[in-house]
Amino acid sequence: MIEVFKIFINRALSAGIKSPLLVTVPHPRHPQAELVSALGALLPLYTPLNVREEEPTNKFDQLGLLPIRFERLVDLVEAYEAAFTVCRDVGETGPERMSPPNTAEYVKSAFLGGNVKVEVTEDQKLIEKEYPLMAAVNRCANTVKEHQARLVRLEYVGEGDIKDTYMMVGKGVTIDTGGCDLKTGGNMWGMCRDKYGSAVVAGFFKVLDILKPKHVKALLHFELTITTNTFCEGLATPSSRAIGYMCMVRNSIGAKAYTCDEVIKSRSGKRIHIYNTDAEGRITMLDPLTRAKEEALNEVNPHLMTLATLTGHEVLTYGYYAAIMDNGPAKKSGWARKIQDTGDTYGQPIEISRLQPEDYEFHKAECEQAHIRQGNTKPSTVTLRGHQTPAAFLIMASRLDEHGCDSKHPLKFTHIDIGSAAGEHPDTSLPNPLVTLVAE
Repeated sequence: MIEVFKIFINRALSAGIKSPLLVTVPHPRHPQAELVSALGALLPLYTPLNVREEEPTNKFDQLGLLPIRFERLVDLVEAYEAAFTVCRDVGETGPERMSPPNTAEYVKSAFLGGNVKVEVTEDQKLIEKEYPLMAAVNRCANTVKEHQARLVRLEYVGEGDIKDTYMMVGKGVTIDTGGCDLKTGGNMWGMCRDKYGSAVVAGFFKVLDILKPKHVKALLHFELTITTNTFCEGLATPSSRAIGYMCMVRNSIGAKAYTCDEVIKSRSGKRIHIYNTDAEGRITMLDPLTRAKEEALNEVNPHLMTLATLTGHEVLTYGYYAAIMDNGPAKKSGWARKIQDTGDTYGQPIEISRLQPEDYEFHKAECEQAHIRQGNTKPSTVTLRGHQTPAAFLIMASRLDEHGCDSKHPLKFTHIDIGSAAGEHPDTSLPNPLVTLVAE
């Protein structure tokens, strides 16, 4: 339905209409039709950040919405529009305008004076010490001040006693050259969107910033429970704390680039054997995930997540749909199934993939120098279970495997590979799975 209304609005723009009124007749089979159609109408109205900075950009004088059963429709659409804009600005904008330092400044500006706390780690020595694998990916780019790494931390705390804590780590590679395993044959095209995982994190927190939910049952970062007519009203009493990490790096190639055959000791103490510098996303997120895991041990009912444009294998498997993978404790809670059902309702489906023992076996080190191997020397597209194994890597290398269902302190963890779920570059992206996550 989202795509259908995108077509309608494009036709209105082509016809020169300036003030359309969108009316969606409710239907019992599609209880969220009013909201979903309005979200579809927003898609063609986005203007890229660099264009907005240079010239007036209003495509309509106004877009009218006529709520019939969804009383807070306008409030929700305004929140989604702001979140979509933040997500696209970070995710779509080119590698110079949205370099790691510029991304950090943009995010600070986007949440200035709001309800989300923003902290930026920019000290490169500190990044090398605390996040050694993230630093390795950005080692070459660090020779250029404008390209140096940033770790952006977002935090939202709902009012009342905390009942749930949700911690999300987003991949934020501003341009992926492949590093020494260089992308050739035009395959670097569109890699400015390799930061879309972090973009969704930022967009998600923008919804929190605007709606300011007081009593929220959190899923992912939090769960906004919606009925046909209400949103964030009359919800269950638990309050939540939401924490997000945006891992902003640039995978450059040059004399100081990290290479295959390196063995790097991670924050968790695990030694990681590098096989392929174009598998940089998983190791960029690893150390921040490990920090989040360390924090989670002292939090209330924590749930950790990673979100990344990680593998071509996921694209071949599911096309324009994101893939979600739960560890044992998260699977036991039924989280992935809930997200899948919500995605179907809100017009942004998500597919479930399962982790198997061979995914973990694949990442065991092949030599005494290391504990874990990063991957193999082949692209994920020709690797057996190429989008599932990175989730196993993250679990093993962060020591989350020590917190399974049979442990004294189980920790829920979910990995979401968004592949090409946002659409094809350079078309305007669909913030995916942002709609589904906010709805759930």
